[in-house]
Amino acid sequence: MKALREGLLAGRRALITGGGTGLGKAMGRRFMELGADLVICGRREAVLAQTAAEFEAAFGRAVQCVACDVRDPARVAALMETAFALRPVDILVNNAAANFIARSETLSHRALDAVLGISLHGAAYCTLEAGRRWIAAGTPAVVISLVTSYAWHGSPYVLPSSTAKAGLLTMTRSLAAEWGRHGIRLLAIAPGAFPTEGAWQRLVPREDLARVHETRNALGRPGRPEEVAELAAFLASDAAGYMTGECITIDGGRAVRNAGTFGFLDGLSDEEWNSLRPARGPADA
Repeated sequence: MKALREGLLAGRRALITGGGTGLGKAMGRRFMELGADLVICGRREAVLAQTAAEFEAAFGRAVQCVACDVRDPARVAALMETAFALRPVDILVNNAAANFIARSETLSHRALDAVLGISLHGAAYCTLEAGRRWIAAGTPAVVISLVTSYAWHGSPYVLPSSTAKAGLLTMTRSLAAEWGRHGIRLLAIAPGAFPTEGAWQRLVPREDLARVHETRNALGRPGRPEEVAELAAFLASDAAGYMTGECITIDGGRAVRNAGTFGFLDGLSDEEWNSLRPARGPADA
């Protein structure tokens, strides 16, 4: 369901890292639908070009593609020079990320660095490079960073990602406090289970586990990419102009559902629940 008015992002220019696939692509599509111009970056030029061609055919506007490995600060600086040259960007979405599952005691320093380099350092490089330009020009802007709920409660088997996302969330809050006086807002989105081909190949080794992962939430279903895209578009717009420093969770109630101590009782049948009634005292009835 699309709730935002047409033209909400007209005149805006957005840069989305990892914008060629998955949630990045979904956000780019919605931003263009709402009138924004788009810059997408990623490591695979062919993927970027395919997405750009698709969007240009659909919306009749050019999409700027820049191949960039955000782990390299020099390449990030060059990305920003290119992205700002035509017309300044005023929306940055830190979407590029890396993740894989592993028992933490088996991790090498290279494995740790591979995830931190993209998910945390890359996002920080992009944010600081863009922020310097906005502050120098006196330009209001918005940064939206994709995190996850295990940024605050942790998770087994994804230690590099949980560490990176926690850092990214703290960066969001710290810069929101520091840069608010410049008219720069920083926000985070914490998606739950949004199946994408690339992520699921790395993170969910069996189909039965995928079904559990996708439905283990209060609503009992996986998320749809357009739901994250709609939220991101709202946060980037002036309609959310009094919001900064916040993280909005969109996970179907996964975090609150699985935090419940007695959630395991879902496994009881109606007959078992009915058999418990006589055991209740007056205060429990």
